[in-house]
Amino acid sequence: MVSTDWQSDLRKRGYRLTPQRQLVLEAVDRLEHATPDDVLTEVRKTAGSVNISTVYRTLELLEELGLVSHAHLGHGSATYHLADRHHHMHLVCRDCTDVIEADLSVAEPFAAVLREQFGFTTDLKHFAIFGRCRACTEKAARQQDAAEAAGGEA
Repeated sequence: MVSTDWQSDLRKRGYRLTPQRQLVLEAVDRLEHATPDDVLTEVRKTAGSVNISTVYRTLELLEELGLVSHAHLGHGSATYHLADRHHHMHLVCRDCTDVIEADLSVAEPFAAVLREQFGFTTDLKHFAIFGRCRACTEKAARQQDAAEAAGGEA
């Protein structure tokens, strides 16, 4: 759990830290990259009466207040994480669906080319790159080697 004083953060902006807001913030903190459905499942472990519309409204407000951020990591729902964590982009493995956080500096040369050639400024923290993680790449290579070895014996 991060040491953010959510009550003070909300109070400065004219809001209270309601039990629902606290539960949603705690769930996002624990789960890191969580969809609204994931957050609801986590919140319901403590407060069974909370519904999905409450989670969506709360996430929307918390994002407007700068306490959470979202990214789209595929065709499904956006995923949320605490905004006070370092800004990062997401590397999403198509095989195992793991999400790797990469520092924004990794993509800065790419962002510079986009600015220079197209006049386009990127929002890299909402950036997701899809591919294959190291473990899945190694597994695929072993499977390929095994298939080639089996084919060579015939």
